[in-house]
Amino acid sequence: MRQATVYIDREALQYNLNRVKQLAPTAQIVSMVKANAYGHGVKDCLAALSGTDAFGVACLEEALEIRELGYQQPITLIEGVFSEDEMQVVIDNNLECIVHQQQQLDWLRAHKDAYIAKNLKVWVKLNSGMNRLGFKVAEIIEIINVLKAEGFTCVLAMHFANADAENHPLNEQQKNQFLHVKEACAPIMASCCNSAAIFKWPELNFDFVRPGIMLYGASPFADQTADDLDLKPVMTFSAAIIALNTIQAGESVGYGSHFVATEEMQLAIVSIGYGDGYPRAFPKQNYVSIQGQTTPVIGRVAMDMIAIDVTGLNAPLGTKVELWGKNRLVDDVAQANGTIGYELLCRLSARPIRKSKI
Repeated sequence: MRQATVYIDREALQYNLNRVKQLAPTAQIVSMVKANAYGHGVKDCLAALSGTDAFGVACLEEALEIRELGYQQPITLIEGVFSEDEMQVVIDNNLECIVHQQQQLDWLRAHKDAYIAKNLKVWVKLNSGMNRLGFKVAEIIEIINVLKAEGFTCVLAMHFANADAENHPLNEQQKNQFLHVKEACAPIMASCCNSAAIFKWPELNFDFVRPGIMLYGASPFADQTADDLDLKPVMTFSAAIIALNTIQAGESVGYGSHFVATEEMQLAIVSIGYGDGYPRAFPKQNYVSIQGQTTPVIGRVAMDMIAIDVTGLNAPLGTKVELWGKNRLVDDVAQANGTIGYELLCRLSARPIRKSKI
């Protein structure tokens, strides 16, 4: 059997959830499990996140999967509903909606009595400068105060555009707008902290925090590793050596023959490729880990295979190769690929075998 495997360490996930509790002890935790728990697999992750206060998802289908698995915590649809037909399903399944545009407000009001009767919170999104979703300051204060007057329980919500950037000027603009609206709509529950903001601005944790990437043991910051933040990688992505080749100086490797050996070297062929979700384009040199030692990837990544340099290593057929995990961090692989760890985790294909470790 082909040995491309995704291991999910539930103990690491529980550890990271406890880190959130340490950093935001007075806030409720909305664990973000959208995009199949950032590619980790919702079913594998929910048991480890059973101690969370709530879940966050991108769409109704993701929320219903959680309900079908038997979890009854509040679930917030962070993009709200996409049609009025979804509102009744939301109410029937005790889901909570963000509203970020007028049409959604109209759909919400059309189901006002049933929504309020279920004691469901409505999350009202402030657009404070990210300019994706939400109401501007000039309109959101009136919207929230009208909703409160109508009997809705509201949460003021916002998303930082640059929480991972230390001195970006938009951070202060966003914070100031959020605090202004919060004060103008008092009393109101509030939520604005994602993973980066949880670390940087504990004074903004308020009623709900929304950790995402930190739960899965990757860093939200380019200049700090998971180890720096006391987080444990949840996913180990691995494969096995399926062939060994010795090549001489002047011989090339792989499609395009871009790598040419300058001396005799031993190569191992590993059963992984972009068909599994392993990235193909590497502007910088990439590495894998064998028994805790890093070694370079050689030549182009193919659909099903890569070549690695195992010269001088004890790496017989069948040796496990860590593509990312506890030794080769996904953030480092992403940096070599010119992207972020989020993308690599989310774009894994269904082909690798999935296993979870308790």
